[in-house]
Order: sequence, then C-alpha cells, then structure tokens
Amino acid sequence: MAKGRKTKRVVAISDMHCGHRVGMTPPQFQLNPDNENDAKWLTLQKEQWKWYCKVINSLRPIDLLLVLGDCVDGRNERAAGRDCIRPGRRDQVDMAFEVIQFTAAPKIAMVYGTRYHVADWEDDLCSNFGDRAKIGSHEWPEVNGVVFDIKHKVGSSIVPYGRPTSVMRARLWNTMWSESARQPNSDILLRGHVHYHVGGFSMCGGKKVWAMTLPALQGIGTEYGAEQCEGLVDFGLVHFDITPGGSCSWDSHVAVLPSQVAVTSQY
Repeated sequence: MAKGRKTKRVVAISDMHCGHRVGMTPPQFQLNPDNENDAKWLTLQKEQWKWYCKVINSLRPIDLLLVLGDCVDGRNERAAGRDCIRPGRRDQVDMAFEVIQFTAAPKIAMVYGTRYHVADWEDDLCSNFGDRAKIGSHEWPEVNGVVFDIKHKVGSSIVPYGRPTSVMRARLWNTMWSESARQPNSDILLRGHVHYHVGGFSMCGGKKVWAMTLPALQGIGTEYGAEQCEGLVDFGLVHFDITPGGSCSWDSHVAVLPSQVAVTSQY
C-alpha cells in the first residue's frame, strides 16, 4: 500500500441556491420569526439546516467535497425578486461559504453553476477558501485512482422514464472524448442543475461506470417551480467511499421534510 493512502470519503452537493427563500440558509440568515408572512419559509429553512448538519456530522471526516454549482440564487430577476430573501452578492456568498465550511473538508473541487444565477459570484466564493478550493467549468478530480467527471448542467426531462437519458448520454460522450485522448476516462460522472437524483451504471467494455444527477440542496417552493413544473424534486446529497485499491461504494441521502408535504384545503 502506498504511504499515506487510506479509504477516502467524498461528499457531493449541488444547487444550494443561497439567498432564495427555499435555498440553504444558515441560522444567522434565516427569516424573522416575528413576521407571520415568513413563518412557512422559516420552518423549512430550519428543517433544511438541521437535516444538513445531522447528515454532514454523520459523514465526517470528509476528505474531499465536490460542489456542483448554483451555490447562490442571484437576483431572482424572472420572479422580480419575490423569491429572494437576501439579494446582495455579499450575503449570498457568505451564506454559501457557511454551508460549505460546515463540512470541514480540507479539499474542495467546485464547478460553476448556471450563469443566470451565479454570474461570477462563485469565483468570490471559491477564493474565500484559499488553496483548499479550485473551481472550473468541467473538472476531473481523482481520488485513489477513481476519476470523477463533474459539471453543473445536464439536460432534463418532463417524463419520468426520460430522466436518466441525459446523464447516460453525458457518460457516453465522456467515453468518446477519452477515446479521442482529450478527456480523462471517468469512473463516476456527476451532474447537478436538474434538482432530481437519477442514474445508474453502464458497462463500457469491461468497466463499470456510474453516472448520476445529484439531488439539490434547495427545497420545494420556487415561484417558477410551483407554476411551471410537475416533476419530483429531490433534496439531499451523495457520498462516496473509495478504498486505497480504488474500489468505490456510495449512498444517497434524500429527505422528505415535514413542511414540504402538501395537504388538502378544506372547504
């Protein structure tokens, strides 16, 4: 065994959308408990933060954190700012910093989110971590010989049976890029953006390759989603354990929080 090699834990998170009313909101940024109009969203913010802290605490120590973009929500222009609780650049970056910092991961690999949301704010966020963090558009972190392929955006589907298609297509493109000697041949392909957790493995030659979309760390409650979307939303994160010999096991952590359960209205 190579000196210093050990089983390493990798945690992957995506789509925090800090600054949005249902984005990840550390306690010091949460809504005013004395405001009746804030009550629903404040309850969700507390539930999300409590769940996140519990899961992260159970997964420590974390050797590498993968952050797949949309760490901040931006100015919420399409909803005229109505969903935004903290529109300022500094507040949103500070919120995202607290979420990531809570993991205590010594190494952080990040990719940019959708520019509509993040503009160049994620550069500021990354710089706050100094040498611990690196950010790019498309990255290939390697852990104990296992290569991750991480990028934010992937196609979505409006039908349940179509949801795995785009991420498996991205997996095939990586195979073709690697065969043309222009990308690393990945073992685990991860994408964010779509706010649902799907995927599986495919055999590429004799190699088993995992490809999946990550759950989001933004809850249900966007104006756009309520009015325009029907598909299931998954709130959570994923972790991987990679042995010194390069064997990998993983598990997903997806929550159904009490305040996210719809109820009937009595008439």
